[in-house]
Amino acid sequence: MAPAAPSVAEVERIVAHPDPVLRNLQITQCYCELSQAFAARTGGGPANWCTFATWASKQAGQTIRGEDLRRAFERLFDESPAASGVSKSALAAVADLSARRGPDRVGDAIWKALLPDCAFERASDAVARGNRKVFEEIGREFARFLATPATELAAFPESLRPGDAPDGQRYLREAFTAYATAFRESDPKARAELILLANLAIGWHEQTRLQPEIVEALDAPFAEPVKLRRGLLRNLLRPRFGLALRLLADLLPWRRTPAKAALDELDRRVKEVAHEVVTHAVLTLSLPGRAVSLGRDVPGRFPPELERLENADLHALLARLDRTPNSTRGSGAKSWASLTDRINYIVDLFRVYQHDPTVLSDAFTADQAATIKAGGRPAGRL
Repeated sequence: MAPAAPSVAEVERIVAHPDPVLRNLQITQCYCELSQAFAARTGGGPANWCTFATWASKQAGQTIRGEDLRRAFERLFDESPAASGVSKSALAAVADLSARRGPDRVGDAIWKALLPDCAFERASDAVARGNRKVFEEIGREFARFLATPATELAAFPESLRPGDAPDGQRYLREAFTAYATAFRESDPKARAELILLANLAIGWHEQTRLQPEIVEALDAPFAEPVKLRRGLLRNLLRPRFGLALRLLADLLPWRRTPAKAALDELDRRVKEVAHEVVTHAVLTLSLPGRAVSLGRDVPGRFPPELERLENADLHALLARLDRTPNSTRGSGAKSWASLTDRINYIVDLFRVYQHDPTVLSDAFTADQAATIKAGGRPAGRL
């Protein structure tokens, strides 16, 4: 018996959850259940769009929770000769202005000031909003599609809006048309191509809608000006009012002083390292048993069912989205902020792993899933 698919009401309940961390965990689990219910309708596979959304949402959860971002920043900052050198220069310049504080006190104040927690919070917020936005639309349509009687599936796409994303749903209409046809298709190769067509059409729609949130997450470290100087004054100067006036005068934005120049350069280096941390978090996707870097070519080969493609609609879509037809070479995304770079990678990712049975695995252990569905946050690594 096929597993029951989550209902539209359940999707809407998850979307309304106010806690971004718990909401993400429930979104990931719901995607997993939608994926497995869908796969059961096609004989246990292959992977559908919700399958890949499961792992993307689980990966997004690490950024939303801020896991390892601060540790990664500290490690990369220490490993960067340029950043470390600028930090020493800033320490010396500020120490000259506040000699009575001592170098250890000054160094501690600079380190507390430069930790880019606000940048990580902004990246987390952008990823959380994107996670909810996509699930609210596409997760809901999958739940509605799976609840539709087989005799009515052919009419399902008519309920979706015409026009291109971000406002229209033309590619969702094409995707669910292909899915409905795949449910009736008995030839495994033809069914595989229909599912790939649908997966890619939804991927294109999804990535178009996510563009603002992805750019916002990647740019978060550069969004706050003169943060370091403000933080330094806050951490170093209180309650020494006289010293505060002296340092404040030396760090005024319109003045050119050695201390200000050193701190401005350090602020720039901090943002570069923080951007590298956020980019690495966004550009890593953990699939069962492996982690893939979205900046490198998709590892693996196309499955036999998808080596030679015959579906005309699939050929037409690939001609628009895939810059390296029928090859994973050159699939790595040079810039994840670029929509065309992202979709060029996703095309090959979906095609290579569509028939890998491991991607249909459970996202969480049974105990973790039960805790998540009950509204809790499981202990241990997620």
